[in-house]
Amino acid sequence: MRSLYPTTLSSSSFHPKVTNSPQNPNHKPFTSHHETERGFQFQTGNTFFRHESATGRDLGVLAAALYKKSNNSLRVLDAMCGCGIRSLRYLAEAKADFVLANDANEECNGVIVSNLLSVSSEDERRWKVSHAVANRVLAERYVERDLFDFVDVDSFGSDSSFFRLAFDTVRLGGLLYVTSTDGFSSGGHRPNHSLAAYGAYIQPLPYSNEIGLRMLIGGAMREASILGYYISPLFSYYSYHGPVFRVLLCLNRGKPPHGIHYRFIGYCESCGHSQAICWDKLGQIRCPCGSDVPDSLLVSGPLWTGPLHCASYLAEMRALAGEWGWLGDGVKNDLDQLLCRMIDESDPNLPFGYIKLDEIASRAKVNSPRLVTIMSAIQEEGYTISRSHIANNAIKTNCPMSECVRIAKVIQNA
Repeated sequence: MRSLYPTTLSSSSFHPKVTNSPQNPNHKPFTSHHETERGFQFQTGNTFFRHESATGRDLGVLAAALYKKSNNSLRVLDAMCGCGIRSLRYLAEAKADFVLANDANEECNGVIVSNLLSVSSEDERRWKVSHAVANRVLAERYVERDLFDFVDVDSFGSDSSFFRLAFDTVRLGGLLYVTSTDGFSSGGHRPNHSLAAYGAYIQPLPYSNEIGLRMLIGGAMREASILGYYISPLFSYYSYHGPVFRVLLCLNRGKPPHGIHYRFIGYCESCGHSQAICWDKLGQIRCPCGSDVPDSLLVSGPLWTGPLHCASYLAEMRALAGEWGWLGDGVKNDLDQLLCRMIDESDPNLPFGYIKLDEIASRAKVNSPRLVTIMSAIQEEGYTISRSHIANNAIKTNCPMSECVRIAKVIQNA
């Protein structure tokens, strides 16, 4: 592993060769591609970069800034930093005291260094760059007991091999920002792959993109519990490009205070009913509709079946975004709308999953009702309901599918 040390705030150090220059003399010339995000101009060179991931970066920066505000210090490990835009923003916007920007590709060195120098000089001793696979840099920081408050692992596919090392590198009470881009597994198309990566056998369900988030949290929770930790999801974000599943987890020692939300999810194709299934009920699974259609009940899991977000935390994020002028700023991906929907989704009365209006209409054999109309009708019946941040044409509600179908028929006079 090659490391670059313009600065350090830690008494520990990497063992590989260190250079005092902020420029790696062995790096290959990079192609200059200039981008701008939240007012910061940076270069991407030949690195993999997505404009569409800006919202996920916004959420990470807000969370890191809240941590700094609450704890008066912030050390960030960006384990797969790419061009370094996240590290740049953690330094400039979250006011991180120190950022370790790591990427396995040494050819990214010039781009990363150039971008970080644009917001923090070498003399400020607030960052350093290293080049190693994520697991190695996490392992070395753990061995040196060089812990971080915020660890961001923006991985590709269904790589979950870093979970245990990441948990050991995060300070207790600290934050771990994890990623999956495996839409095939969350969609139930590779059940053996999801079983190997996250310990969950996934079958095709109509709310597969929420399953992707619950699969990611559940896999992380399993690995954390092995080490004697428990995790709490502060927010869970899905974006269709990729697709991308990102979850912010808070790490603590011991057992979760409100029990373990780690169960199986059953979905009946005959009636559309979903249910959570405890481990001791696995041999007694059946749908309340009593369907005798063979294989109509699909069971996936084990998965995280608890809340995807913490409403109070999201409210703090939204307040900070407002202070920074990020709400209603005309940006294509409206952050205000996203945070408001996530807050609505956090209602404890809402179960897992979401219902697409097309499914309700299909089962009712009517044209799909307007979203606001059916939401109002369901609420008038005394049920809790919200929009889903995952799918625009979907609702989250504790209203049973059979009742949703009946209400849709009433609305359409069927």
